[in-house]
Amino acid sequence: MTAVTVAGIDCGTNSIRLKIARVDEHGVTDVVPRMLRVVRLGQGVDETHRFSDEALERTYAAVREFKDVLDEHAVDAIRFVATSATRDADNREEFENTVESILGVRPEVISGTEEADLSFLAASSAISSLPDVEAPYLVVDLGGGSCELVLGGDGDTLPATKVQAAFSMNIGSVRMTERHLHHDPPTEQEIDEAVHDIDRHITEAFRHVPAGRTHTIVGVSGTVTTMTALAMGLTEYNHVAVDGVRMDFETAFAVDDRFLNMTRAERATHKTIHPGRIDVVGGGALVWNRVLARVAEAALLDHGQHIDSYVASEHGLLDGLIIDLGRRTLETCNERPTEH
Repeated sequence: MTAVTVAGIDCGTNSIRLKIARVDEHGVTDVVPRMLRVVRLGQGVDETHRFSDEALERTYAAVREFKDVLDEHAVDAIRFVATSATRDADNREEFENTVESILGVRPEVISGTEEADLSFLAASSAISSLPDVEAPYLVVDLGGGSCELVLGGDGDTLPATKVQAAFSMNIGSVRMTERHLHHDPPTEQEIDEAVHDIDRHITEAFRHVPAGRTHTIVGVSGTVTTMTALAMGLTEYNHVAVDGVRMDFETAFAVDDRFLNMTRAERATHKTIHPGRIDVVGGGALVWNRVLARVAEAALLDHGQHIDSYVASEHGLLDGLIIDLGRRTLETCNERPTEH
């Protein structure tokens, strides 16, 4: 076989995504481009460590919708992965059983490390051909429940897609909002407490990931791409325009701070923000701000490099899942003995 068609489902804390694509030695071609539904599966999980009935029903509705789409396409393999919220939920078996009964595929609750590796595979594959992008790359996958830092490629002996170190932090847009940002807009005290919490996690992450070696920061996930679109001045979200754009810190920080301090009603007037992110995008922007600032500080101390911009990428966990699954499926199919 020279090509396979595979499907991937990425079920995160805030959203669930489906993609069907054809994978061959030349790359990936979309059959069904990414479908996204904001279901807030992780609602309240940070506090209760359980999925709520309402969150489960929203997610099951999206899974049934995905099932209808999958029924229209013949695929050689499918993989459903669940991340941060599912890792923390005590009643996750109920979720896994129900999804399996709908799709015939059981969700795999992947570790933060595997999540990081797949995100890095996608992002690094996509940006390595861009001009003025220098390895090592630090890919930051900022989701609803967690934030992964992945350092990889060294511009010399390591391939661009080779991971050096990775760490998953339990800080994301939903967690930070539920944990700290209770008022609308958040108070200065709430913001200060959130920053302290975020910085504590980043400090721990830096013990595992030598972030100071970074030459290029690459941001993936809904928070990063949404805030980048706002910083670009887009009045409606355009994934083609956002993908691969380089954004300077000064502009990004100003926009992130402005939207953090907005009321939810004010954010809702901006069509660039998906309605399912309006209440949590400020918390995500705060995490993003602190990660950028801390990595820049570390790079200056480590090798004297002044990092003042990042690259936004539309290629995250779901794309890495598709690439990895496609390659492995091709390999497996071609190892089978030929029938005569």
